[in-house]
Amino acid sequence: MKILGIDPGSINCGYGLIQKSEAKNSIKYLSSGRIVVSTKKNIYIRMKELYISLSDVISEYKPDEIVIEKIFFAKGTKAALSLGYTRGVVMLSAAMTELPIYEYSPLEVKKAVVGYGRADKSQVQKMVREILSIQHPLSPDSADAIALALCHLNSKIVYSE
Repeated sequence: MKILGIDPGSINCGYGLIQKSEAKNSIKYLSSGRIVVSTKKNIYIRMKELYISLSDVISEYKPDEIVIEKIFFAKGTKAALSLGYTRGVVMLSAAMTELPIYEYSPLEVKKAVVGYGRADKSQVQKMVREILSIQHPLSPDSADAIALALCHLNSKIVYSE
């Protein structure tokens, strides 16, 4: 089973793909990255570029399930609107696949991966790299996306027992 985590951001949208092997009962890191959209372009152009890029990622990696981070807060009205647009585009990209979509809050993700719901980004990055034995650096956005996928996998294991 391949799980694609997506961390929606209005400038940087992180993604991370992991695979659970039933035969070996192991979790394997497959890929991660981030989609960067220019703040110099109009919002509708940025959202179109995000949709196309994210659709390409989904098409290339063919996940079985998609996990998206829930919105938790924004610093201001403009930021909230921008994040809302981004999240809408991410939801549409995922929904177009007709795959199951799951959502988790940052608190749930941090608690599942680090063990502490108020962990900072560097702690999440470190645990993601440690859990999956990733040797190369990860951007905060892609680490968060991988953490989403790990959180979902952890939830599936807990609820299936």
